[in-house]
Amino acid sequence: MASSSSGYESLHFVLLPHLAHGHSIPMMDMARLLARRGPTVTVITTHLNAVRSQSTIDRAATSGLKVRLLEVPFPSSEAGLPEGCESMDSLPNRDLLKNLLLGIRMLREPVEELFGQLQPRPSCVIADKNIMWAHETAGKFGIPRIVFDGTSCFSLLCTHRIVESKVYETVPEAEPFVVPGLPDRIALTRAQLPGAVNIGQTDTKDVRDEIRSKELAAYGVVANTFEELEPAYVEEFRKVRGRRLWCIGPVSLSNTKNSSKIDRGNKSAIDESLCLEWLDSRNPSSVLYICFGSLCHVSASQLIELALGLESSNRSFMWVIKKGDYSEELENWFAEEKYEERVKDRGIIIRGWAPQVLILSHSAVGGFMTHCGWNSTLEGVSAGVPMITWPMFAEQFYNEKLIVQVIGTGVRVGVERCMNWGEEDKVGVLVRREDVRRAIEKLMDEGKESDERRRRARKLGEVAERAVEGGGSSYSNMNLMIQHVKEKDKEMTTS
Repeated sequence: MASSSSGYESLHFVLLPHLAHGHSIPMMDMARLLARRGPTVTVITTHLNAVRSQSTIDRAATSGLKVRLLEVPFPSSEAGLPEGCESMDSLPNRDLLKNLLLGIRMLREPVEELFGQLQPRPSCVIADKNIMWAHETAGKFGIPRIVFDGTSCFSLLCTHRIVESKVYETVPEAEPFVVPGLPDRIALTRAQLPGAVNIGQTDTKDVRDEIRSKELAAYGVVANTFEELEPAYVEEFRKVRGRRLWCIGPVSLSNTKNSSKIDRGNKSAIDESLCLEWLDSRNPSSVLYICFGSLCHVSASQLIELALGLESSNRSFMWVIKKGDYSEELENWFAEEKYEERVKDRGIIIRGWAPQVLILSHSAVGGFMTHCGWNSTLEGVSAGVPMITWPMFAEQFYNEKLIVQVIGTGVRVGVERCMNWGEEDKVGVLVRREDVRRAIEKLMDEGKESDERRRRARKLGEVAERAVEGGGSSYSNMNLMIQHVKEKDKEMTTS
């Protein structure tokens, strides 16, 4: 329940999440965190994306928070998309990304029409960096626009330094170069850079350039990280952005009850009681959890290699295979090889969505094999769990460097290049079963190096918890951000 004496009750924050799971989930957490301080919070999105988050927002509203979820229709047919295709993970193929971006552009008019009807009057808009027109919308209504980027300060600073220096432009694709101007010596290759940095002559180049310019022009930035995780990178990025950078994470830690952990995102493909019952039957820190996020596609041949590596490791595991990775080839292999029968005493496979935060917080989980998406990375950090890093695309190789090299809580599986999103089947197998087994043994064994890695991971988990508690760095940063908006709102209403 929000405090009635916070002094923020007159404020109204409007949140505009990107139409992608990994962007919208943390923004829903942020909506509840803001509402707990007293302001009214309105999240505006499309029907398909609203359905995924409705129970989360409804539960918050029922508890007394002034938070709501409003819908605008998504122009699927006008944008050249199949009906009901209104999120990154629902695109039939990568070629339709430009159509989704067009559809997002077309949302500006209905959102602004809704803006004009909102009561109380909006004080601020927090928009995902991909909602570029929010910059003009904020100007039209005379309110500040704060950018939500959805990644770490390490990643944001890497991108800024690489783009600013153009250091990667003169090196071969596979030759390492050192990112200039970072607190640590971080070496990458062009093959590992996000598409938003290593841009070719694509039909989305202009869009990416516009995203960057609007992001730099925003009033401020809110980041889902905590200062103690990456202090040197927070400080350096503040020098780039000015002082209006607020680290308020990990926002996933706002989900303290099992019910809220289960409700994040899609409906779980496994009954939570069965999930917990299986984990309860395992020894502490003995289970490896494997999940590669909502967008990354992995070919059947690569998943088979992973399956064989998991089997040969002789470790307990819980493996999530998302809906987009279902294939007749994989299921036939499972059936022909009787794989699930072979590993039934120590392994469980979840086909579909899993309650990741709930699973990671269980005492039986001792390791997390991840694609290094920032939400998953931060959820692993928050749970105090060491990680096996398997980056695939976007900024995930940055996150791997942070996990393995900077904070020292991870082991690389050995991937050396990005996969183009939507073209994963062309790549085939990048990680062999031997690589999988080696990484698992290194992470989960009882040696001195592994013990130290686990100690660091547990310590960071404890620090993350303190950051979001009253008086913690993220708790205080949230208050500072709201106070900035309050002062700006007062300035606008009295001018």
